[in-house]
Amino acid sequence: MTASSITEKTLVGDLVRRHPETAEVLFGIGFSCLGCPASQNESLEDACAVHGFSAEEVVRRINEVIALSEKEN
Repeated sequence: MTASSITEKTLVGDLVRRHPETAEVLFGIGFSCLGCPASQNESLEDACAVHGFSAEEVVRRINEVIALSEKEN
């Protein structure tokens, strides 16, 4: 899973497993439930709706973090 493959439909659990560096972004905007079993099968779009965030903005920020991490490695 590369930055370009992260979309609003990406599951939170898949994202954090494959790109643990994104957890900081999610925690930073209030997604405190990353360890919750329900969040593992929740899309970024659904999680953003529950927490009142723009899924488009969150996906943009996550993709930036992943791209930076890939560049550093």
